[in-house]
Amino acid sequence: MIVTPAFQFRLDPSTGVPVYRQMIDQVLLAIASGVLKGGDQLPTVRQVSVDLAINPNTVLRAYRELEIRGTLTTQQGLGTYVTRQVVLEDQAQRQQRLNRLAANCVSRAGAEGFTAAELGALIIEMDREQDRRQ
Repeated sequence: MIVTPAFQFRLDPSTGVPVYRQMIDQVLLAIASGVLKGGDQLPTVRQVSVDLAINPNTVLRAYRELEIRGTLTTQQGLGTYVTRQVVLEDQAQRQQRLNRLAANCVSRAGAEGFTAAELGALIIEMDREQDRRQ
């Protein structure tokens, strides 16, 4: 049995994207890719703020926005969980998020000297590898 490591946030201050926005995008991406599933618990606000050395209000802002969207549920004293039945977003909004994410990846890869074709090939290979693990 393969044990999946707990979900962890990874912040990149060089992107210019606000920290809370990076956190929201990472949760949504983890849900979309199957890393997080309905009922999975996210790290506590305190734990994330300590691990990433950021203000707890930043974590709270990201979690609250995801709660408003219906993606997360917080149970006082128990923790924050991925909603078991994630509310489906409008297809246009979903495509807009994907476009923004892809543009960010291509831009960052280009800044590091990689081509969009190299990035695309790597993404395809990573997808195949994930399919083999499932």
